[in-house]
Amino acid sequence: MSLVVIALLGLAAGSGAYWLGRPDVAAPVWAVATLPALIALLVEIVTDLRRGQVGLDIIAALSMATGLAFDEPLAANVVALMYSGGQLLEIYAQGRARREMTALLGRVARTAQRRDAGGLTEVPIAELRPGETVLIRQGEVLPVDGRIASAVAVLDESALTGEPLPVRRTRGEEAMSGTSCAAEAFDLIVLRPASESTYAGIVRLVEAARDSRAPMMRLADRYAMAFLGVTVALAGLAWGLSGDRLRALAVLMVATPCPLILAVPVAIISGMSRTAAAGVMVKNGGALEALALVRTAVLDKTGTLTAGRAEVTRIVPCAGFTEDEVLGAAAALDQASNHVMAQALVSAARARGLALPAPEAVTEAAGSGIRGRVSGRDVVAGGEGHLRALGHDLPEREFAPGTATVVVAIDGRLAGLIALADPPRAEALAVLAALRRAGVVRIVMASGDRPEVARAVGEALGLDAVAGGLAPGDKVALVSREGAAAPVMMVGDGVNDAPALAAADVGIAMGARGAAASSEAADAVLLVDDLGRLAQAVAIARRTRKIAFESVALGMGLSALAMLFAAAGALPPVQGALLQEAIDVAAILNALRALRPGAGENMNAA
Repeated sequence: MSLVVIALLGLAAGSGAYWLGRPDVAAPVWAVATLPALIALLVEIVTDLRRGQVGLDIIAALSMATGLAFDEPLAANVVALMYSGGQLLEIYAQGRARREMTALLGRVARTAQRRDAGGLTEVPIAELRPGETVLIRQGEVLPVDGRIASAVAVLDESALTGEPLPVRRTRGEEAMSGTSCAAEAFDLIVLRPASESTYAGIVRLVEAARDSRAPMMRLADRYAMAFLGVTVALAGLAWGLSGDRLRALAVLMVATPCPLILAVPVAIISGMSRTAAAGVMVKNGGALEALALVRTAVLDKTGTLTAGRAEVTRIVPCAGFTEDEVLGAAAALDQASNHVMAQALVSAARARGLALPAPEAVTEAAGSGIRGRVSGRDVVAGGEGHLRALGHDLPEREFAPGTATVVVAIDGRLAGLIALADPPRAEALAVLAALRRAGVVRIVMASGDRPEVARAVGEALGLDAVAGGLAPGDKVALVSREGAAAPVMMVGDGVNDAPALAAADVGIAMGARGAAASSEAADAVLLVDDLGRLAQAVAIARRTRKIAFESVALGMGLSALAMLFAAAGALPPVQGALLQEAIDVAAILNALRALRPGAGENMNAA
């Protein structure tokens, strides 16, 4: 900011003296106002050289120094003002582009109200342990992942999911750290230490993403140095052929490669900010650029294309019983079990609004079945083998591949069968269509599940290829084969997906609450359990890369044209400096378009 003020005041004071008929005063004022920016730039260039890097603003330093040496201080002052102003504009543009990511960092909770025997105690969140209970007051940010212990909690999840409306969570549901209490206070049971919470993982991703550089940005560095050589050669040629040293100065004035230096990083950071706002944290600029080039998607089945948990898909009651009777009896009994099937039955019954009385005299055969009394009735629920062992004759019933069956008996009579499966996500078909619209031409499913189960899901979703029964090494081989034909992204959520995520051009982990190994190996993480954000991120990445190239082509094309005019003597140094900075501003403003939503970024777009 100080360099801008000095250059601006010098330009104004010198211009005033010139118009008052004192050019002898104006010239030294312009020269003095140029020196701070020139010195700061030379220090930066020397620092880069000591690090083994060539400063990319050498042309700006050359133009200022040459302007002073050739007794053109006004042109040098204009370059100083425009250079320092461009740096300020870059800081503003990048700050605006980082807003969505940086805003996350400001929400980190430091302390929590823990419930102890003596009441509430304020403690650092690092001291919270799983199983402890904390009070979340209205407006407070949840410091850790937890389970709702009160009857109801109303949460503002917009910081993580982008969902603008508060979400109602009931007792037993999980809540993510980083969300905030939007209504009355409630109790939260700690599930994970603060260091392992969803929000802590997101913060680590943000910190890693903020200072990254994309391959496109490093490519810009190389192009900028080539441009430097061309510029010096053209300036020397113009001077040598015409004998007019001001032509060489004019070439330098219009040649600063700011569109390369500034526009690419602004566009990349803008795109990363957009993906963060959409619920996808891309770890670095290179990952965003690679995501833009993806043509093949390899998707894990369980937890990615499917919800990753059992759901009731069908209830077949026997004569004399209703669906609600069968489900209600089994779910009431299963309240005493921790089995994944039991939890699915309880969730399905609550979704139907069924009353679930507390079971009595419960006995459970681990992995086989459970027995007890519900409202005075003897209830048995379990697998087909367990019920047959108890003397029940089961009807012949064919369910879809991958379906598990729970048989229910009430008071010694067979009451019905309940089918459970891990079906495709409700949004899966729409997401796959959106991926294809975004430019993904081949979609493959990789699963460790039985091949017939994987095929059933793949056929339902219309995938290009399905591979089942895969070990982690098999998934890596599959990704490698697909990657040999086209850039590939791998999407998964489990520990067994981590090697394949690392092997892909772009690895994307489903959910910051997923396995730590998969999140660490991935290049990007879906912050919410919503597959739809994946297609949106691909569309954002493609548009960002396109805007970056447009900005460079626009800026460098106009700069090259201006250099030719300057070399021909048609563009004086001062006008050339003003024109170049106008080009720089146009390139940066065009790069900032990546911050705005574009066509095709909506998953539901036609």
